[in-house]
Amino acid sequence: MNITRENVGNLELLIKVDINETDYSEKVTKKLKEYRQKANIPGFRKGTAPMGLINKYYKTAVMADTVQDTLNETLYKYIVDEKLDLLGTPISNDEKTGTIDFGTQTDYTFYFDAAYFPKMDIQWDKIDTKLYQVKVVAKDIDEQISSICRNYGKFEVPEQINADDDSVYASFVELEKGEKPAEAKSKFAVFEISKIKDEAIKQQFMGKKANDAVTFNVGKAFAAADIEQIFHLPAAEAKKYKADIELTISSLAHITPHEVNQELFDKMYPGAGITTAEQFKKNIKKDIEDSYGRQCEIMYVNDVEKWLLDNFGTELPTKFLQRYIAERSEKGTSHDDVISNWETSYLPSIKVEILEENLSKEGNITPSHADVVNEVVTILKQRDAKKDDESDEDFEKRILETAESIAKDRKNVEQIFGRLRGEMMFKLFSEKTKPTAEKITIKEFLEKARQ
Repeated sequence: MNITRENVGNLELLIKVDINETDYSEKVTKKLKEYRQKANIPGFRKGTAPMGLINKYYKTAVMADTVQDTLNETLYKYIVDEKLDLLGTPISNDEKTGTIDFGTQTDYTFYFDAAYFPKMDIQWDKIDTKLYQVKVVAKDIDEQISSICRNYGKFEVPEQINADDDSVYASFVELEKGEKPAEAKSKFAVFEISKIKDEAIKQQFMGKKANDAVTFNVGKAFAAADIEQIFHLPAAEAKKYKADIELTISSLAHITPHEVNQELFDKMYPGAGITTAEQFKKNIKKDIEDSYGRQCEIMYVNDVEKWLLDNFGTELPTKFLQRYIAERSEKGTSHDDVISNWETSYLPSIKVEILEENLSKEGNITPSHADVVNEVVTILKQRDAKKDDESDEDFEKRILETAESIAKDRKNVEQIFGRLRGEMMFKLFSEKTKPTAEKITIKEFLEKARQ
């Protein structure tokens, strides 16, 4: 047995595997003897048929299977022993290998095409991506407290719209030249009356009840930022959305906000010992900073990844990859289909895979099973108190066993895995690029996030 390789260009290689009769003959003989013991051939008792007859019926098939097994084992061992960092797995080069006849040949030569995994030379010092830090001001804290008071407030269903802080749940259809199209599809919207900026349109809603309809122009009624949220549109589309609509009220709601008092402090931060509005505001500020801090880290990671992909100058073994995708496709995708859709359907995801593999060699960016389990344990301890008759040891054991059971199925912990991976990516990127922090307002951050 002999294996050699020849580089073809910078990234591709041709592997040649020579298999001689001595490499597989003992295995073939052993398998044929096993066949003889089990074979039921007319005219002979089980296990007594002559080997010549066994060879006639089974030898070619056994030869093919054994040579193929030997080939696979040899090729895999060679890749491991030679520490070849390959992209995917080798592909059989049938043109160079030629026709194989297991009935007459005893020595075989197989050829395989392969490609080295592309190595990226990441120029970390050229990445000028900012790490934003949100500065929280008094107005942000007051708005958050107002939102909390509404969340913990008293929910009521008014008979009609009476005030700016009433909420409307409605369906609507877009009008064409003032008329409702015959096959108009209704959509759903929720908003507070206070969001309506046009006073005349706002007055149209006053006194309206469930099942009443109101006709108005969206662009005149709402600001672009509110259109984006109410009508679930991308920012760019929201700015241009000026449709006339007929809106039919489904139901109404009114929330009487919770007072800022000790009861609210305890609901929001049980056991924290908060007794004053100032302490409450301090905690609210920290929550906002922590929340936007994580979002800023995510934005930074996304921006660095985008820069790396936009500046992806690494050479790829394109011809090998196109053939590899076509031959490994379970959908029967042809080689021509892969080539014609290469730039749009295949190349972007391949760049991501190659980037992530290269990043993993720069630092650890993949959470381990233990990392995930530990995070699940932390979450469970926040939600599950120790039972009265349970010892500390039994509590820890129960929580750990539950966490292990949950983490066995990746689907259960997909979000946790993604968050931990994001934190590891942030650690790697920030260490490599040493970003300059830039303070921005919440409004500025949200505008950047929508871009």
